[in-house]
Amino acid sequence: MLNKKMEQAINEQIKWEMYSGYLYLSMSAWCADEGLPGFAHWMRLQGQEELAHAMKFYDYVLERGGKIELQAIDKPDHQWKSALAVVEHTLEHEQHVTARINDLMSLAQEEKDHAACIFLQWFIEEQVEEEDSVGEVLHKLKLVSKDGAGMYMLDKEMATRIFTPPAAE
Repeated sequence: MLNKKMEQAINEQIKWEMYSGYLYLSMSAWCADEGLPGFAHWMRLQGQEELAHAMKFYDYVLERGGKIELQAIDKPDHQWKSALAVVEHTLEHEQHVTARINDLMSLAQEEKDHAACIFLQWFIEEQVEEEDSVGEVLHKLKLVSKDGAGMYMLDKEMATRIFTPPAAE
């Protein structure tokens, strides 16, 4: 049985993951409007990934006998100055998500909820990958941001991303 503290914290994380998906869809729309279909594709898949994460938390709460309490999702930003600003915002957001996941792990440890610790380990590893992936895009974007041909090639590369949903537990 999932204790109330963990249940509330995970319900809050479900909201945060849903917000993340919403934010990345907003970024995808901005990129599409700016004529960057590859970046729009990459952000759209990022949004799908975040929604899959929300469902992974959702299923976990139910599996542990907890109650789902869906919460209101804040309106995300929808305007950025540049593709570089979008990716910088993405990295900052992922760093915030990492901090939230770490806080969940700390709570699970304090509550001696070993099952939650095992479950959250997947998200800790996922956040390492997320920050690395976004950091790599940011690095490339900084290299080519002033070069139209380089930006064109990077946009083409961004379009090759494939979304693979996390495996069911």
